[in-house]
Amino acid sequence: MTADAQKDWAGDAQNASTDGEFKRDTNYIGDRIVASVTSGEGPLWPAQPHRYRLIAARACPWAHRAVIVRRLMGLEDVISLGLAGPTHDKRSWTFDLDPGGVDPVLQIPRLQDAYFARFPDYPRGITVPALVEEATGKVVTNDYNSIVRDFQTEWTAYQRPGAPNLLPPEDQSEEAEAINDFLFRKFNNGVYRAGFSASQDAYEEAYADVFEVLDWLEDRLANRRFIMGEHITETDIRAYTTLIRFDAVYHGHFKTNRNKITEMPNVYGYLRELFQTPGFGDTTDFTEIKQHYYIVHREVNPTQIVPAGPDLSGLAHPHDRDHLPGSPFAAGTTLPGPLPESERLKNPTDFQRELFG
Repeated sequence: MTADAQKDWAGDAQNASTDGEFKRDTNYIGDRIVASVTSGEGPLWPAQPHRYRLIAARACPWAHRAVIVRRLMGLEDVISLGLAGPTHDKRSWTFDLDPGGVDPVLQIPRLQDAYFARFPDYPRGITVPALVEEATGKVVTNDYNSIVRDFQTEWTAYQRPGAPNLLPPEDQSEEAEAINDFLFRKFNNGVYRAGFSASQDAYEEAYADVFEVLDWLEDRLANRRFIMGEHITETDIRAYTTLIRFDAVYHGHFKTNRNKITEMPNVYGYLRELFQTPGFGDTTDFTEIKQHYYIVHREVNPTQIVPAGPDLSGLAHPHDRDHLPGSPFAAGTTLPGPLPESERLKNPTDFQRELFG
């Protein structure tokens, strides 16, 4: 394979743009893992315990969604978890955190090996999250949207007792999907559009989009405990993985620097409550997050120096959201138990140790 063919295979797959705007490649492997496979329905795989391995990276916000939902649903003993390291080259995410630099289950050094095992000429980004069939070592899907949704709806037979319902009430489903799209275009992807812009105009448009969303969130969260109302839904998880990286990375590295999240009272209180909820803060590794962005994105940070700050310990302070109606999860829901030892953060902060043990 030529160097040109390998370019931009790892990390945030993108297409070139003539106007300087970052264009994300949103074409993913469309296979799904579902509760019941009926012949002729398409590229479907059966939901079976111990058959699949979720490959993620602590650094990646898209993969972080899948890690959070897997934990909240209690699927740790059903779908194994492999974690790539925070840095990679143009070819692929690598398993450099594992002994010998090899994933202990798949026995491969690079995630691209699982993609090429199924698609020898795979032409797109080698991205996380990805679900890989353990027995064959072949990638099944890297469609992070369907992975996250299917963990909620297709693996119900294997979820832990008391797992939360992360879907909005039926009468809010249309609004939730519109908000999800708004968050993706202007916030989740907006920070990348700002950071990777190659023109002033493209950067300023993306910058405006990012703070349009943050101002909208500040207003909405003034009288709502969570985005859709009284309990956490998938929409909150979509917001969290960008919000939690904002002050540590996006504010400086991606030049979205009008203000920090700590300067927005409602959003910051909301973020603190999410962070303090098991499944969120105990799966957030700030060291790996900063290493990824500041080391891998050489076009943005040529020196590859990783900043020592900012101080994020305020995330452990009281969230002051109890005056609003609701709670993280509805009655009858239980919080996930302790993380398996193999899935504990490699770089917990002191305040994470105090919060989560």
